[in-house]
This record gives sequence, C-alpha cells and structure tokens, in this order.
Amino acid sequence: MTETVDNEPQTAPAGATGIDTGTSGTTGRTYNRWTQNDTLEDYSLRYAPKSFRRWSPYVVATTALGGIAYLADFAIGGSIAISNGFSSAMVAILAAAVVIFLTGIPISYYSAKYSIDMDLLTRGAGFGYLGSTLTSVIYASFTFIFFALEGSIMAQALDVGLHIPLALGYLLCSLVILPMVIYGMTAMSKMQVWTQPVWLVLMVAPFVSIAIQDPGKYAKFAHFAGNSPTGSSISMLGVGAGAGVALSLIAQVGEQVDYLRFMPDKTPENAKSWWAAVLSAGPGWVVLGASKQIGGAFLAFCIAGGVGLSKANEPIQMYISGFKTFAAPVALGLATFFVILSQIKINVTNAYSGSLSWSNFFSRLTHRHPGRVVYIFLNVGIALALMEGGVFGFLNTVLGFYSNVAIAWIGAVVADLVINKPLKLSPSFIEFKRAHLYNFNPVGFGAMLVASAVSIPAYFEAFGDYGKAYSPFIALFLAMALSPLFAWLTKGKYYIARLDDLDEPLVGADGLPSAVTLTCSVCSDAFERPDMAHCPFHEGAICSLCCSLDKDCHDTCKSGKGVGPVDLSMPAMRSAG
Repeated sequence: MTETVDNEPQTAPAGATGIDTGTSGTTGRTYNRWTQNDTLEDYSLRYAPKSFRRWSPYVVATTALGGIAYLADFAIGGSIAISNGFSSAMVAILAAAVVIFLTGIPISYYSAKYSIDMDLLTRGAGFGYLGSTLTSVIYASFTFIFFALEGSIMAQALDVGLHIPLALGYLLCSLVILPMVIYGMTAMSKMQVWTQPVWLVLMVAPFVSIAIQDPGKYAKFAHFAGNSPTGSSISMLGVGAGAGVALSLIAQVGEQVDYLRFMPDKTPENAKSWWAAVLSAGPGWVVLGASKQIGGAFLAFCIAGGVGLSKANEPIQMYISGFKTFAAPVALGLATFFVILSQIKINVTNAYSGSLSWSNFFSRLTHRHPGRVVYIFLNVGIALALMEGGVFGFLNTVLGFYSNVAIAWIGAVVADLVINKPLKLSPSFIEFKRAHLYNFNPVGFGAMLVASAVSIPAYFEAFGDYGKAYSPFIALFLAMALSPLFAWLTKGKYYIARLDDLDEPLVGADGLPSAVTLTCSVCSDAFERPDMAHCPFHEGAICSLCCSLDKDCHDTCKSGKGVGPVDLSMPAMRSAG
C-alpha cells in the first residue's frame, strides 16, 4: 500500500523579498520567498522539525531507495569485469559492498535519530563548523559527478532509441530533472513511490528470461576474462583496482540520509518499522547496488561478443540485448524507456542532494542564503559541463581517484560515531549549530586530511602498483585510526565551544526532541527547540540559519575554551535517545 503526504507551500511573510536585510543588533533579517517556502527549501540548512516530518517510515525508505534505480552500477560492474575478469570483479564488488554497508549503519542511524543531513552530521562528528565546508565540496562533487555519469547513460539511450545527438541529449537529460527537484521531498516522494514497482519488474526481467531460456550462460560467466591480463582467475591487483572503483560509491550514504532525516521519531510503537526503514534505506542500498554491479558484469559478458568490449559496459546496450530475449519487437523502445525512467529516478536525488551541499557550503563562506533552489541550477550546470566533456569515457579513472578522498571523509566520520563516542572521547550526541561549535576540530578534519594526503599519492603510484590498487583502503584505515588518536591527544576539547544555555529543554517529557517552538530574535520566525540557540549578541534566541549567516557577531558567544567530554553529560546538553 502506497502512502504520500502533502506539505502545502507556506507563503512568505510580507516583505520577505530580500536575501537578508539586517545582520546585527536588534535589526531583523528577512529571506526571499524561495527560502521561506518550506516545500521548496526542505530545511536544507537546518534540523528537520517534527512538524515537517509527517511521512511514514515506509514512504521515507521507499523514496530513499527510489534513487538506487541508477544504472551507473551496471556500467561500473561491467567496467570492473571487463578490466579485471570474473573472479577479481566478484571479490572486488563484494569487498566494497561489505565496507560500504558497515560504514553506512552508524551514519544512517545518527542522521535519522537527530533529523539532520550529512553536512550537519559531519560538523558534529569531529570536523567543526567550518571544517565541514571541505566535505561539503567533496559531497557536492559526488552528486555532480554521478549526475553526469547517469545523464550520460540517459543520453546514450536517447541517441540509440530516438536518434537524438548526444550533445543535445545531455542538455535534455539535465533540463527534465529540474521541475521535480525544485519541489523537494514533497514531489520526489510521490514520483519514487509510484514508479518503483515498474522499475523493479523491468530491471529483473532480462535476468529471469535468460535463466529460463539459456541458464548455461550463468555458468559460462565464471570464465569471462575481459581485458584482464590474468584472465578470469583472481588477481590481488585486480581486486584492489576494482574495489577502488566500487568504493567511490561510499558517499551514496549521504544521499540516503538526505531522506532519512525526515524519518519520524523512533517510539516503542514504531521501533520495528523505524529500524527496518533505516537499515534498508541507509546501508541496505548497497545490497541492491552490489547486485546491480554483478548484474552489469553479467550483461557485459552476454553482449561483449556482439557489441565489443568497448561498448559492453553501456546499460542501454545491455538492456536492448536483455529485452530481446523475450520482447524482441519492442526491445529497443522498452530499453529506452527503462533507461530514461531509471536515470530520472536517480538524478532527481543527485540534483537534490547537491543543492543541499552547495547551500551549506556557500552559506558559511558568503553569509548569504538565496535558497536551496538556486543551487540546483549550479549543480546541474556543472554536471552538464562534465557530460559535454565526455566524463563517461573516463569512468574508472574518475571514480578511482574520487574514492580516495570520499572514503577518508566517511572513515573519519564513522570512527567518531563508533569508536570515539563509546570511548567517551567525543560527546554522546551530535551538535550541529555554529553557536556551540569550534570552527575547526582537528579530530575528524585532521584525520581526513592526513589520510587523503597519503592515499592520493598512493593512487598515483608513489608506493607501487599495490599502493595504487589499495589506496582507498589506505585512506579508510588511516582515517579510522587517526580520529580516535587525535581525539585522545586533544582530550576532545574541540567538539563543543560552549554549552547550550537556553532555558527550554532540548528533550520533551516523552524523551523525544522537544517540539516546542521559540521565536528567533533575528528573523522573527518560530522554529522547534533543537534548531535554536541563545545569542548574547542579539540578546535572545536565534535559529541555526540566522546564526550561520551572521557576519557581525564574530563568534562573541564563544569563550574559546574547550568543554571536555567529562562535562558533556550535563542535562542541558542531552539530546533525545
């Protein structure tokens, strides 16, 4: 049974036509209509309030998993198998999947629990308020790189199926995404829920047809050598190289939690469905992702003899051949429709998550926020430039390099959540507000920089062939080892710059985040308690966005002295859970 919830647009207050018209003292701030409209803005820089999180766990999980319809997995799996042969490809895909699943569990849990996106989570998980600006760019890069790869796959389908030139196809594939992304979760939840059954049936149909008509192909697949110099047998260099490409997808968990932040609060009544949604739509995405990579490797093997190895990793070619096994007269049209549907489902997520990341990045650097909608066009524009530049032709190289940086970031965040917090080296909760954070925390930020500084030269063969092949694993292990070391050396004092001193408690009587609203002394709008902080500069409560955009206060609210982990159990600092 499907379920959707409409969140009607809210009209901006009268006069809310500027980006901001005042930033100091008692002068007010107003935002433009795009920023004031909750349906468009989707709380891109804030805690997602309880009043907005009206979707069921099922709808949130289905929407999050709808983005996993992308066909880049098929292209990645095909490329890994063609480059490294069957055995190395299978081990590489499965090894990467295990790493991605395990690292995705704590990130998904904390995001759903605290109703915050990946950027806000990173701030409080060892990076600091400005330290996470770099990770915002890393994450934004993930979204536009994969938008370009997915858009290229869609354009290939338009070229083969409708004879639309690639250059024009790239433009069309970008423009068609914009309307749905502008309306955020409200529009995307409907689209993903209703298209998911059709997509699932079409995705598995060729595999079922081949299993019925020619089951021997699956056994023959085990002997596929591709271009591998070691044939179909296992090669440790091949495993490392293939896993590095697959691990570039580790940042996908960020897109998953962009939806999981809208989960309802976990209660005894919904605990089972809440956990099922978080695990399936969070780390669970990689189960489907790895399956698609293996499926892509298999379909590349099936069509390699017909289209050649150079085109065997193109999903449109895979599915034309696959649909011909049971629907030959309409195979081309069906394959074209399937590819277009799949790529729309994922690229709305890429564009949406990119808009969130760019919003976070520029709000901290410029102290301006014109609205999430503006950054949709920036993200899609960069992706379009990459498509026109032929990024699909450099698939393995682009993803192999990117995975080193992405996994260093994810590794540092995960280490804080699963090592530092249990050892009481970091706070037990996630603090995301500028008013309570240091600009830089050397724990996560430093661990990521050092891990990247070692793994990137390794990728460029500074430590030989094996160093290049396993450079993402070097990044992961270094980041996870250095984070607790730096937390111990600094005694955790760079996590919290000042204690929460608002009178209204963060947690309600039910043990859940307080839904009590407070009025911001700067913009005069009301926001729920977890989004608010006390501001001595403005002499009142301030919302997290106005706090982020203020450029006149110069962080006068912070003493500059760290608050050690020993003090972090104070009731004023506790969050729900």
